[in-house]
Amino acid sequence: MRRLLITAAFAALASLSFSALAAVAVGAPAPTFSLMSSTGKVVSLKDFSGKLVVLEWTNPGCPFVKKHYGSGNMQKLQKDYTAKGVIWLTISSSAKGKEGYLAAPADAAAFIEKNHAAMTALLLDPQGKVGRAYGAKTTPAMVVLAKDGTIAYEGAMDDKPSTDQADIAGAHNYVAAALDELMADKPVSVPQTRSYGCSIKY
Repeated sequence: MRRLLITAAFAALASLSFSALAAVAVGAPAPTFSLMSSTGKVVSLKDFSGKLVVLEWTNPGCPFVKKHYGSGNMQKLQKDYTAKGVIWLTISSSAKGKEGYLAAPADAAAFIEKNHAAMTALLLDPQGKVGRAYGAKTTPAMVVLAKDGTIAYEGAMDDKPSTDQADIAGAHNYVAAALDELMADKPVSVPQTRSYGCSIKY
């Protein structure tokens, strides 16, 4: 009985912490930020004004992240869309001492090399300021910004909330769909979903 009460208490605390991270509003201006990248240079969102931008929250230790990177799915999306002029910013918001924490640009660079990743930049947010500003709750959590700097899509990568790589083939990829619609000057048909994955370790 005591174990059940403790479990319920932890669940309640998790729920409260998640509710404090309200999602960004679709159609609203994207919060601006500047973060250190894997190259040791500061990257600002303002640098990409007038571009389509993807924000991807990551944690190398998360099995949901491993699903997309281990299968090559995330890298393929990064390569395909950056080749079309999309800016892809991957963000690590894990705090020091927590799972997924990248202590320095060299750690971020090692993640890119190990996974043959093709994002525009991997950014370090160890204090969680950017993650909280966007209401990011899970890894992966995905946000797509329209060329005018507003939130066009916010939520999950796809509609298969599992860690099984075999599910990717039959999944509807919300991020790819949003980008394709924006590039065709169409409204995003599914602008918001519930993200799935590991909780971000703020």
